[in-house]
Amino acid sequence: MNLQRKYDLLTIGRSSIDLYSADVGRPFTDISAFNAFVGGCPTNIAVGATRLGLKTALLTGIGNDQVGAFIKRFLEKENVITGFIPTIEGTRSSAVILGIEPPDKFPLVYYRDNCADIHLDIEHIDKIPFNDFKAAIFSGTALSKDPSRTAMFYALELAKKNAVVKLLDLDFRADQWHDPRAFGIIIRTILPQFNIVIGTEEEILAAYLTDISQVSIKHQQISAPEIKGNIDKAIQNIIATGIDTLIVKRGKDGASVFEKGKAEVKVPGFPVEVLNVLGAGDAFAGGFSYGYLNGWDLYKSVRMGNACGAIIVTREGCANFMPTLEEVMRFTDERGGL
Repeated sequence: MNLQRKYDLLTIGRSSIDLYSADVGRPFTDISAFNAFVGGCPTNIAVGATRLGLKTALLTGIGNDQVGAFIKRFLEKENVITGFIPTIEGTRSSAVILGIEPPDKFPLVYYRDNCADIHLDIEHIDKIPFNDFKAAIFSGTALSKDPSRTAMFYALELAKKNAVVKLLDLDFRADQWHDPRAFGIIIRTILPQFNIVIGTEEEILAAYLTDISQVSIKHQQISAPEIKGNIDKAIQNIIATGIDTLIVKRGKDGASVFEKGKAEVKVPGFPVEVLNVLGAGDAFAGGFSYGYLNGWDLYKSVRMGNACGAIIVTREGCANFMPTLEEVMRFTDERGGL
């Protein structure tokens, strides 16, 4: 990446106040208290990328309420550029409640009725100086409803016009779509517009859902559904759309890089003891973006993403716990380096 731009990265989509169980290991019905953090896929990525050293701006919507003020104040303290975040009257800032029962139960409840970020519209997009950014990350959930969906299509047009590198975090949340299959229909339509696509195996399978019975959500783990399908075929279908790069996040097994006409490149992860998996993919995206926008090759950039994801799963929450560059370098140096 040799573009000379004012900012490095624009992230677009969800923001929320995250209320995480203060009773780690206790069943959701027995939680006695919650800790308040900030979250949402693009918001987490923005904070993670900023802590690593990128000049990052967030485009999201907040309501004219104290939750919105809480979110924006946190972002300002983190030095995320907040000048493009509108307060949207008549809406509410989003909220998320999470139970933490490691190693494999993380029940999640979204409160997104009339949420502000899904009301991002064409006027909000028109205020973004795309020519000032090297890259932009779009979130799949931002495509789930209008007016945000139309705004995202318009933002893609402007990003392309201004030679902005376009990344898509698939960010599949089944309960945010009127029909889980609608996610795939929209994603398949929009995929050719992107340079880089990032997703878990489940999210990639979700892009090719044909039957709702393929989706199974246990313990209300909205962020970690089980999806049946042919992952190899789904990967090849995405590559065939014409994107430059597909990155498949594989949890403890690291990640894989796919490019048209090239063999799969497996990038090992960093084994750690898991406390909370939520936010790992967002930390990955922040770490990958840091490497990529600093001119690193794909392998090293993905390895950086793996390191950030590994660190965040050992911590309690998402945005508030994103690692600094110094922390990541120390972590990787102790484990053989990038």
